[in-house]
Amino acid sequence: MNTLALDTTDVPAAVAGARIRLSGMADDRAMLRAAADLTRDLQKPNPVIYWGDFLGSAAVGYAALAGAILLPATGWAIASGVLAVLALYRASLFIHEITHLKHSDLPGFRVGWNLLLGMPMMLPSFMYEGIHSLHHSRTRYGTAEDPEYLPLALMKPWTLPLFLLVSVLMPVGLLLRFGLLGPISMLSPRLRRLVVARYSGLQINPSFERRAPEGEFARQWRWQEAGATLVAVALIATVATGVLALKPFLVFMGVISAVAMLNQVRTLVAHLWENDGEPLTVTAQYLDSVNVPTGVLPWLWAPVGLRFHALHHLLPSLPYHSLAEAHRRLSAALGQGTTYHGANYPTLRGLMGRLAASTMGRRAA
Repeated sequence: MNTLALDTTDVPAAVAGARIRLSGMADDRAMLRAAADLTRDLQKPNPVIYWGDFLGSAAVGYAALAGAILLPATGWAIASGVLAVLALYRASLFIHEITHLKHSDLPGFRVGWNLLLGMPMMLPSFMYEGIHSLHHSRTRYGTAEDPEYLPLALMKPWTLPLFLLVSVLMPVGLLLRFGLLGPISMLSPRLRRLVVARYSGLQINPSFERRAPEGEFARQWRWQEAGATLVAVALIATVATGVLALKPFLVFMGVISAVAMLNQVRTLVAHLWENDGEPLTVTAQYLDSVNVPTGVLPWLWAPVGLRFHALHHLLPSLPYHSLAEAHRRLSAALGQGTTYHGANYPTLRGLMGRLAASTMGRRAA
């Protein structure tokens, strides 16, 4: 990291370079009431938008992946690889919507997503379902029981590059999880408990252990894991025997790695990561989260509504295609200088600068 100074032009003046006091913050009742009242008609997911967006993104992503594999090593192959990463990244982020959807509103979407993307990329939805809901728990957010939270802003500078490095190695981890550990664990109850608790969730909190699935979710888990295992074992076997050439395998793994890296960068700026482990009010959780509502680039690095991540924490059941309109309504109803505008930031660069500066301050301390 060479440039760690915080660019205050990219951060709201009220919070530039300073931590927000989250612990003990009271809820802004007016904001919460407005959020509920102004979005009642936006709650219904539109199947045409969901299916069209997902299928279109997946089709473009797989076509571009084929181009990256089949084209000679030229600029066109690189361009195809970049397009594959962006399109498959967008398609993969529907896993986030799956965790919040009432599946009766979009019948078949979870199955379709897993068959077309989750299992082929060794990223079945059970890896996120049952995990992400805890992150939205009123009493768990930002605590040691939150699987998706670490106080990164309060940690040492080396944690940030390590956080990104882990994502680069994600495809190797998935290959080992589904191609080796998963099948072997079926023969050992003790290993199975470890695999389920520690290696079956997209979590960033290393101390979190998930519970074994039950009921309908356990049935979903079984067929999704079987599909991902089939893909992983097939990849290992065909590469080892020479049936699958090394180039397509490495390109495929490289695309998954780049998708994971891009998502990890987004994760770094999804929150301010400034909570020290205390339970927070909804308002405090909102202000520890981030909206980047303007500009073109957020559509690429925070697609499927995730540029409105703070608003999502305020209204987690709102479909992704409704978030822009909800933001417009709340911005108009709640004027500048109110709590709602405190979670809006202009750029990725400014947020990364703020986080880096905070960790550097920890080193100085």
